[in-house]
Amino acid sequence: MSDERMNGELKKEDYAEPQCLLNMHAALPEAPARPVPMSRIIEKLDEHLSRDDWAAAERHLDYWLADALAGGDKKGALAIQGERMGLLRKRGREAEAMAAVNAALTLLEETGMEGSLTGATAWVNIATVYKTFGRSAEALPYYEKAQAVYEAHLRAPDSRLGGLYNNMALALMDLGRYPEARSYYGRALSVMENIPGGELEMAVTYLNLADLVTLENGPEEAEEAVQDLLDQARTALDTPSLPRNGYYAFVLRSCAPTFRYYGRFMDAEELEETAREIYGRKE
Repeated sequence: MSDERMNGELKKEDYAEPQCLLNMHAALPEAPARPVPMSRIIEKLDEHLSRDDWAAAERHLDYWLADALAGGDKKGALAIQGERMGLLRKRGREAEAMAAVNAALTLLEETGMEGSLTGATAWVNIATVYKTFGRSAEALPYYEKAQAVYEAHLRAPDSRLGGLYNNMALALMDLGRYPEARSYYGRALSVMENIPGGELEMAVTYLNLADLVTLENGPEEAEEAVQDLLDQARTALDTPSLPRNGYYAFVLRSCAPTFRYYGRFMDAEELEETAREIYGRKE
């Protein structure tokens, strides 16, 4: 995970892959009258997020979504809706996130891209919106469809697989399917430990495993295992080679509440202070 697409959200290679890897009989989408510049859109989005300016990021995506639709670029619109889904769910705006889900499902059908890597990434985004808002039973089928495409066409290790497995484990935890969740967390770690810079994703997975151990065994019985997992997460976050950029700050700030929940107040404060320094402002 090299940017804000930390758990299976869109990466540049997702919208550059050949059309329709599984559904070989689907019609290719017509060439848009005016394709949007996706690489530039993603780069500018990352600039806004690196400054922690979520409002500007949203305005940026809304502008280019309108442009893509006006120019007939449905594939570009699908990619932008994926980014919007991630932004809206992180901001807790359920109704708008679900509207983006419905728009993405329509675009998937219209473009015939359900069996492509782009389509699989859209399914991950859709599933993660459902999961975020407490609808994990509805999320899981989309994750499973994405898994079939990813595992058939991605070469391991690939960070998209790691993100997918981590998200699937979270949904399985919500549904009380703890042994399956543990298996998918193990898969996520196996992928990310073989990817340069994968330590951030590994830290997130260690913290998720701490929650899983607590659910399985209760707080007292899980205490020793939880502290060990927190130690592993902190070591991963402190990896010297990781770029100290806006995405790093985002992950630190996302991880801090889990450290605080388990009584590691100093760790939480240090992570939050580092994030503030990177973003260049006090909160």
